Amino acid sequence: MATQTDYDIVMIGHFARDRNVVDGRGELVSGGGVYFGSVALQRIGVQVAVVTRLHPDDFYRLEELRQEGVQVYATPAPQTSGIENVYDSADMERRTCKPLGFAGAFRPEEIPDVSAKVFLIASIIAGEVDLPLLKQLAARGPVGLDVQGFVRVRVGDDLVFRHWPDLREGLAHVTFLKVDRAEAELLTGQTDLQEAARQLADCGPREIVITQSSGVSVYAQGRFFEAPFTPRSLAGRTGRGDTCFSTFVGKRLTSSLDVACKWAAAITTLKQEKPGPWRGALDEAEALIARM
Repeated sequence: MATQTDYDIVMIGHFARDRNVVDGRGELVSGGGVYFGSVALQRIGVQVAVVTRLHPDDFYRLEELRQEGVQVYATPAPQTSGIENVYDSADMERRTCKPLGFAGAFRPEEIPDVSAKVFLIASIIAGEVDLPLLKQLAARGPVGLDVQGFVRVRVGDDLVFRHWPDLREGLAHVTFLKVDRAEAELLTGQTDLQEAARQLADCGPREIVITQSSGVSVYAQGRFFEAPFTPRSLAGRTGRGDTCFSTFVGKRLTSSLDVACKWAAAITTLKQEKPGPWRGALDEAEALIARM
């Protein structure tokens, strides 16, 4: 079968082999922004490709994406990236993260010669995508960027959050930016999310997506849009931000800011109720949106 060369979204980031520890019990699971995001995108009707790096022993994990209709471009790496997420609270809002492996930096030649309406950088650890590659992607089309892959830094056996040294130069090439509350405060020094969003927008991104436990906020065109997360369970907490950002960008290809924000909140609400990527029915999301 011929490889498709035109996609709605091309996602770039490490496919992860994570270990989630809840109530002292650990489990090895697939993870990463490209994992949670690409499945959600396919389920809402967006044609998506994933560009990733991982150890050949874990290539079999990519079959799950292919079965969803995701086109995968994988490069062998010495290690598979992974993070141990230890949840410290019953509501799974607080966690500590430790690196389990790192698949290395993407090289320009690993990005396939395909077209996309958006190139979505869904890296999980700083060092996957550097500034020159970001600029090259921006020259090919609009870029979406989750800032966690630029501020979550490996220091020995720990993952710590550090300011992105190339913040202003990097964000000048970004159209869609995603941060969570903690990242917004780190990058701007602002505890007021609306002021933090305005400061980040001044660096260049046209649309800022901010996630927190209560829901998603979007700042664009000088306006704020908000929609709540209302999960009945947090069993699927891991991958919340990845799902939210990917869904928002995917819906923005065809929908207004307000509609895309609500879809992102609805899909993310449903995703948090079950571990793994969201594989639910669209009518479930539509029912949630109708109540917003």
